[in-house]
Amino acid sequence: MFRQASFNIKNRVIMSQQQFRSFGSLVSPKELKPALASVKVLDGSWHMPNTNRDPYQEFLQKRIASSQFFGIDTIKDTSSDLPHMLPSPDKFADAVGKMGISQDDHIVVYDTTGLFSACRVYWTFKAFGHESISVLNGGLPAWEKEEGPLETGTPQPVEPKVYKVPYVNKDIIRDYQTVLSNARNIQNGKDGAQVLDARPYARFTGEAPEPRVGLSSGHMPGSISVAFNEVVESGEMLNDDKLRKVFESKGVNFDKEIITSCGSGITASILYFALERVGVRKLAVYDGSWTEYAAKDDSLIIRDQ
Repeated sequence: MFRQASFNIKNRVIMSQQQFRSFGSLVSPKELKPALASVKVLDGSWHMPNTNRDPYQEFLQKRIASSQFFGIDTIKDTSSDLPHMLPSPDKFADAVGKMGISQDDHIVVYDTTGLFSACRVYWTFKAFGHESISVLNGGLPAWEKEEGPLETGTPQPVEPKVYKVPYVNKDIIRDYQTVLSNARNIQNGKDGAQVLDARPYARFTGEAPEPRVGLSSGHMPGSISVAFNEVVESGEMLNDDKLRKVFESKGVNFDKEIITSCGSGITASILYFALERVGVRKLAVYDGSWTEYAAKDDSLIIRDQ
């Protein structure tokens, strides 16, 4: 499905994008306000189905001025039964181009929760080689506290652009066969990648049920529970020193390969973002996450309860 570009092409693209980059991966509302006209802002809000919230209708009611809506549940692989899997490069490019975004633009993504699903959009852009992207720390609530400009109603039309996917970064994407092979290796006493599970601890142990009917709770052999809310406080990402302490307290080895997982790939992206912040390089997200893994007949599942 994906074509890996050469290392040299990848590096040239990153260097080109960095010429336009004015922020790090995490940006504050205070930093964004004076630069609003020079970046592309995306609302990447998504909510669990049981909340009965419509993120696009909330976007129409209130959003950061000049922002566009990135639909996690629409810009996806529609051929898959799994929720919001990565789309094809062509579908991604078409959707992003219609937002008036080019591969040379710097993007700032936010959500209405504070710091939640914006990290999934961040990872998605990076998976398609767009390195020049930041997450707004604190999201829309922090933006309002900073008295940043807001808009309401239907957005003004934007001029579409031809977006060209720079490259597909397979290094940060993992699939079922990869994590299953990793689980088998660990179960057999062999070395393997560290899998960090962002679901709530009770679902990790098997004590609590999964929200998706018929899906077993529990965890992969050798995986480590790091619930996503342990790296976020009051809707903002913990500072880098606190992040390191959280992961170190769990026994995470920053020098080994790490794969993040969760229920459906949303909160796994929060852990990805946090680990990237503390300098982890061998890092990927399991796109299908537990929804895919636990539904497979040959998956290895451990339940502590």
